[in-house]
Amino acid sequence: MSGKIPGENMTTLSALSEPNRMNIVELLRDGPLTVGEIADQLGLKQPQTSKHLKVLSDNGIVEVKAEANRRIYKLRPEPFQALDSWIQSFQRVIQERFDNLDAYLKELQNKENS
Repeated sequence: MSGKIPGENMTTLSALSEPNRMNIVELLRDGPLTVGEIADQLGLKQPQTSKHLKVLSDNGIVEVKAEANRRIYKLRPEPFQALDSWIQSFQRVIQERFDNLDAYLKELQNKENS
């Protein structure tokens, strides 16, 4: 396993590194919202919110649907599924190390008791 972050995860992490964008993602966890609703809930100006949403959209984190004169944003599951898989790969490595440590400690304990 290489020590590099897979490209799509790096893109997602980079887009989420800005606090306002992370706050937008947190809001969208509960369901789709319009630009105005997001701006109101976060206390941001609409143009600033739109810029953040554009970055999230360009990076595949949100998708937008036009409905009359409103633009409704919702999270895409794929980037988060990819991040979850990447994180689980670390959990497997850590669990394997704990298992190895446990086996080693049992081996030492058996030697002491012999």
